[in-house]
Amino acid sequence: MTSSPTLSPDPAADQATSGPRRFDPLAFARKHRTILFLLLLIAVFGAVNERFLTIRNALNILSEVSIYGIIAVGMTYVILIGGIDVAVGSLLAFASLAAAYVVTTLVGPSPVSWLIALGLSSLVGLAGGYVHGKAVTWLHVPAFIVTLGGMTVWRGATLILNDGGPISGFDAAYRWWGTGDILFVPVPIAVFVLVAALGHVVLRYTRYGRQVYAVGGNAEAARLSGVNVDFIVTSVYAVIGALAGLSGFLLSARLGSAEAVAGTGYELRVIASVVIGGASLTGGSGGVGGTILGALLIGVLSNGLVIMHVSSYFQQVVIGLIIVAAVAFDHYARTHKA
Repeated sequence: MTSSPTLSPDPAADQATSGPRRFDPLAFARKHRTILFLLLLIAVFGAVNERFLTIRNALNILSEVSIYGIIAVGMTYVILIGGIDVAVGSLLAFASLAAAYVVTTLVGPSPVSWLIALGLSSLVGLAGGYVHGKAVTWLHVPAFIVTLGGMTVWRGATLILNDGGPISGFDAAYRWWGTGDILFVPVPIAVFVLVAALGHVVLRYTRYGRQVYAVGGNAEAARLSGVNVDFIVTSVYAVIGALAGLSGFLLSARLGSAEAVAGTGYELRVIASVVIGGASLTGGSGGVGGTILGALLIGVLSNGLVIMHVSSYFQQVVIGLIIVAAVAFDHYARTHKA
């Protein structure tokens, strides 16, 4: 007696039997939650006040977003390795004030004053970030504690540097970086786009970017596979420090003065941009694209609340609630995946 041959399953037949894949609204909302909420906010604020949808207001939003958005690109790398940096606002203020102090007291009006200020501010920020990274890797102190201490140290150093007073008197070339245009696009926005594009390319298409994801996914496994984990950790803190310095330079150029209180509260906006953009605080998940959407969402929300004459105090409350909601929704969607 011969047995009949067993036929292999036909994928096409199975697909025809099971029918088309069902639409999962929860999965769709989780995947596109940031852009969906952003579009909802734009629609609501546009309906409430017609000035919200003007080109001028859009440029105002993007100019504001660009300052902390540049730092948020660096924070994406930091959070991807499972770290955190709450010192970025204080380091921004110290780097920009230190650069302004050198330019106004030692250099004076000069065609290259902006270049000196840009270089010094970025270099001071890089050095500060490097110190944070080394403290994390050498002393094995949690990043939150290191940068929390850094937040106090850099803000105190900023107040000491010029007795708490602002520094102004920049020349036109310096101010151009904050108020000028490149083909009708404000300079800060152009710089933000350049930094974001570079950050995305490095993260997605280079060996260094893959190592950042590897360290965030499992630092010990990355170490055993040959990744220099200490170098990756130190480098991402140095990068975000340099970007904080760059943002400080742009902010001082935009305001026409470097101030000891500059960057206050930027820690919240920067971290919120990354978290709302879909990055996991445990590391290994996220990207620059989501961070940009998160930064835009915060910018639109803040601008819309101002137009609606909502107190700035309540804005902080709203942003904080959105952070919690974003993390809670992400956790709910992950635990209820089919």
